[in-house]
Amino acid sequence: MKGAESQTAAILRELVAFDTTSHRSNLELIEFARSRLEASGARCLRFPSDDRRKANLFATIGPADRGGLMLSGHSDVVPADPADWQSDPFTVAWRDGRFYGRGTADMKGFIAAVLAAAPGFADADLPVPVHIALTYDEEVGCLGAPALIRAVRKHAIQPRFCVVGEPTGMRVAIGHKGARAYHAHFRGKAGHSSLAPFAVNAVEHAAALVDRLTRLGRRLAAEGPFDEGYDVPYTTVHTGVFHGGTQVNIVPARCDVDFEFRPLPEADADAIEADIRGWVEDEIAPSMGRDHKECGVSLERRYGYPGLDMDSADPMVDAFRALVQPSPAIRIAFGTEAGWFKNELAVPAIVCGPGHIGDAHRPDEFVSADQLELCDRFLAGIRDELKAGRLIPQTAR
Repeated sequence: MKGAESQTAAILRELVAFDTTSHRSNLELIEFARSRLEASGARCLRFPSDDRRKANLFATIGPADRGGLMLSGHSDVVPADPADWQSDPFTVAWRDGRFYGRGTADMKGFIAAVLAAAPGFADADLPVPVHIALTYDEEVGCLGAPALIRAVRKHAIQPRFCVVGEPTGMRVAIGHKGARAYHAHFRGKAGHSSLAPFAVNAVEHAAALVDRLTRLGRRLAAEGPFDEGYDVPYTTVHTGVFHGGTQVNIVPARCDVDFEFRPLPEADADAIEADIRGWVEDEIAPSMGRDHKECGVSLERRYGYPGLDMDSADPMVDAFRALVQPSPAIRIAFGTEAGWFKNELAVPAIVCGPGHIGDAHRPDEFVSADQLELCDRFLAGIRDELKAGRLIPQTAR
């Protein structure tokens, strides 16, 4: 790139070089961030996962006796196959005004900007604290955020507001859907296909579940609830994996189905799950085990996270919009950890970060230099507004 590289871009290069694909450890990245933040005067708390292969990091800059602003990002990234990329996915490449690399958009660009901004937050002697939260395993179901919330509660820390820096093109997002994902395992009885009535076909019973899920999705699309602020303005149901059988003349004894639904924040997710469990437990399982007690189906919820719903008229939303672009707040199609923070930690939250979700989770992921510059200005604006006593009221927590 022409000219001197920004501090944010330099840090981004280092962050991308840590392969924090969700099945790998994030400890090297967490240690890198901790070292930089402590050098800026932050007080850091490191919370390891149960298997100690990963960790959440929570850092505080400024006074600890009052609520402040939390800037949050996840450290993990989705897998990258180098064969699909023009360059090494874990080495940042600069082309045409863009930084290419896995996680540049989702969401190491934001983390890099926050780490670059940390010394400025510290030097400003802010009247309220800035908290920096880095989590693990967001990409596999927002698994790290609940653990972080439990740890923060034990330390009696209560932020007043949160910015989650997922890629929104630096627009303020005030809503997203939740998600719940499930695995259904069908246990049938194998047999020769010429004697199919004497066996129990796991694939056929699994197909019955998929049919019910498809009909549920159509009903929700027709009946709502609806929110026209979303690209898809209703709760969706989706079957993603269906695997069973070995060959056509064998009645299959096993079948596995993975599916999800993504409810609007105002939808009753518990009622939807209860309906699905009712079909499985009251209809499908008894049908499978009627003549063969060893046959049946198990249904496991793999993960779930709540949606986000902030009032567009909230003065805090307007205050943050004023720091980015003079455009209306938006609702986004993808899930984030903001729903966890608002619903479980009682911290109002928005989503705003550099890059675009359409450029993430694909080969040659990138974030543009312009987006990183906008994020740097956003964080500088936050610093100045906090210094002036705006954004976060200067009251004890």
